[in-house]
Amino acid sequence: MVFSIDNFDSLENQFLVSMPQLNDPNFKQTVILMCKHDHKGAVGIVINRLTDHLIGDIFEQLEIDISSNYYSNKPVLNGGPIYPELGLIVHNRKFKSGAESWESSMDIGEQLRLTSSKDILSDMARGEGPEKAFMSLGYAGWAPGQLEKEIQENSWFTTPADHEILFAGEVDNKWQQSAKLLGIDTNKFSHQVGHA
Repeated sequence: MVFSIDNFDSLENQFLVSMPQLNDPNFKQTVILMCKHDHKGAVGIVINRLTDHLIGDIFEQLEIDISSNYYSNKPVLNGGPIYPELGLIVHNRKFKSGAESWESSMDIGEQLRLTSSKDILSDMARGEGPEKAFMSLGYAGWAPGQLEKEIQENSWFTTPADHEILFAGEVDNKWQQSAKLLGIDTNKFSHQVGHA
């Protein structure tokens, strides 16, 4: 595939699923929600790696008053190696109550948003805000053409983002679940996978 603006298929709102032979310690057996992908490069959030933090820990560090434990005991994900101190919230566009938009937000397709401002955390600590959300620290990024090259080298396959996998289920199973979306059993993967 030749990477050009005229012949460009964005992977935004897709899962990027690592192939078994990808041994990079940052991305081995990972699933990444692609948040942005254009001629300037790509940005995604790893959805199946945990940090040692809970969202409630972040509320406390930022001195946010907690009046609801709905999000407090949810884990914080390790979203990738870039800016690991940056907190990012991936959320759907259905709201329990409260604000329906926050500062520093970006659409991911029609049903998801990525928000990096403290005001969404304040709403979440009150049990308001998005109906479904998770928090990550850091993100993954690619320079122009880099991700396309990695896909050509069979490091990744892609599938449309599945909200059930994204927001529910055990973090440890998301790699296998994402592969099953394409009818692939990760236990039977060949290390010599050809191009589709």
